[in-house]
Amino acid sequence: METEIMVRDSPEMPQDVLLDIFTLLEIPDLMRAGSVSSSWRSAYITLCSQPELYKRPQTPCLFYTSESAGENAACLYSLAEKRVYSLTLPDPPIRSRYLIGSSHGWLVTADERSELHLVNLITGQQIALPSVITNESVKPIFDDAGTINQYELSEPAHDIDSDFQYIGHYESIHALDKLRDFFYFKTFIFPDPSTGSYIVVLIHGESLQISFARVGDCKWTLLPPGWDYQQCIYMDGLLYAFTRFGRVDTFDLTGPTFTMNTITDDMKNYTRVCMYVVQAPCGNLLQVRRDCDVIDTDDNEFRRETQKISLYKVDLAAKELVEMKDLHDQVLFLGYNQSQYLNAKEFPQLKPNCVYFTDDESCASDYKNNCRDIGVLNLENDTREEILPQLWCSWPSPIWVTPSLGRMNWSCTDT
Repeated sequence: METEIMVRDSPEMPQDVLLDIFTLLEIPDLMRAGSVSSSWRSAYITLCSQPELYKRPQTPCLFYTSESAGENAACLYSLAEKRVYSLTLPDPPIRSRYLIGSSHGWLVTADERSELHLVNLITGQQIALPSVITNESVKPIFDDAGTINQYELSEPAHDIDSDFQYIGHYESIHALDKLRDFFYFKTFIFPDPSTGSYIVVLIHGESLQISFARVGDCKWTLLPPGWDYQQCIYMDGLLYAFTRFGRVDTFDLTGPTFTMNTITDDMKNYTRVCMYVVQAPCGNLLQVRRDCDVIDTDDNEFRRETQKISLYKVDLAAKELVEMKDLHDQVLFLGYNQSQYLNAKEFPQLKPNCVYFTDDESCASDYKNNCRDIGVLNLENDTREEILPQLWCSWPSPIWVTPSLGRMNWSCTDT
């Protein structure tokens, strides 16, 4: 109340001064400032409509839902302020969706018809991505009235006893809301310098293939045959795709055709564990391994708990992983979000040489009421701590989101 009186009784600051001040605030604090008075609101709206004026780096926030808040409501926990912000998001209800990725301020969700949407949590903008039936792996099944009521999923099969040789396809039938349980693994959003916008990359299906769509595309493009992809990163027009077995493939997305080039078939000292790939500011690629224990709970359920994080520099020339001891002043954010590598000196609220993680169990939808593996791991002594008491719902699983005022114009154009 004292703050409100001070603002009301004080002379209004010029808009240009307000704008200069507001550009120094992180977005959650900026949102709060925008509700103080009409002139402050005007400055906030100006920044939202002209995001190029706002360049301040953002501390990632934890996005989660709460049953008591309602079906369309969500919460954003600011690590910078240690404060929770409430959000109201557009339909379909966020609590009915699956969260399968986040990057550059956009949350990637799958609704009850297994259709994908991009949602900007700050601006409220929502974009429907190309329909799932435009993916080569999915065919619609119609009822007598001509309405889609099921999907047929066609997946390549490989013989594990014959060096995973391709042996054909197999088909399965899924209800509209069940396909997302089997089809979506992880989604990435990468800036596209050729268009000044974005590319959305989707790892999907039991075989973990890759499809992508550029802004303006009306359908998904399936990349040349490959399988078992876990992580992707986009550099200099090349999409690097990493498998659990250490193979690294690249795809050139700049031309009219897309060919696969295998950089390495086998990475030395490679092990099959939960893996992430992140590009360091210096340009080096890092591979991060996450070791978890499965812990039984008192109610006869189980939960995963992260015990150790291992760091490796990816040496593509030598085809090997070079172990790193620690992150020094750096910080990692891991989970279903696009992995982030930040400098704690630029984000003083973050703890250096630590990994902030959320649960990214691929079968989490089978255990919607289980506790989630969320916390901070100190790499110096492998100790972990909680971020805040578990106020969130276990489903959809909480995810790291970096707030953004950016907007995207996805106008579908047939080619």
